[in-house]
Amino acid sequence: MSLVELDFYRAAHPVDVIEQVAHVNDWNFERTGDDEIAVAVEGHWTNYHISYAWMEDFESLHFACGFDVKVHDNRYVELMRLLSLINEQLLMGHFDLWEQEGAVMFRHSLLLAGGVEPTEAQVEVMLSSAIETCEAYYQAFQFVLWSGVTAREALDATMFDTVGEA
Repeated sequence: MSLVELDFYRAAHPVDVIEQVAHVNDWNFERTGDDEIAVAVEGHWTNYHISYAWMEDFESLHFACGFDVKVHDNRYVELMRLLSLINEQLLMGHFDLWEQEGAVMFRHSLLLAGGVEPTEAQVEVMLSSAIETCEAYYQAFQFVLWSGVTAREALDATMFDTVGEA
């Protein structure tokens, strides 16, 4: 018997859990279907467009976070270098370039195989860690795309420790 043939009971739909968390945290959200919810989050550098999607066939909760950066063809190769340099540093999730849309996305999945239910803490940590990651690298994306610097130069210029706050 393959795992695909197994059927598990779920007390709640995983997207229902996200909707409850969004409501409790007063997040702006829209339920775009039975298996998907969109959440809008204001960051320090930009606004983030988040989508949680339940993928029944994989028993996985897919998370995608998009933000406003426009990829120009002449910076495509350097942006791909930057994505590679960033992704090798990440413990969870990864950045992708959605070529057709010219958009950078942060993606992550929460595996819920065997009927496991997502917890409110998992949903909140998934979102907060993604926003922290996007905020940390946002300026590097901007430098590569608008300043014409190399991926390494962009990371070096943006990833340094500061003391205090201005």
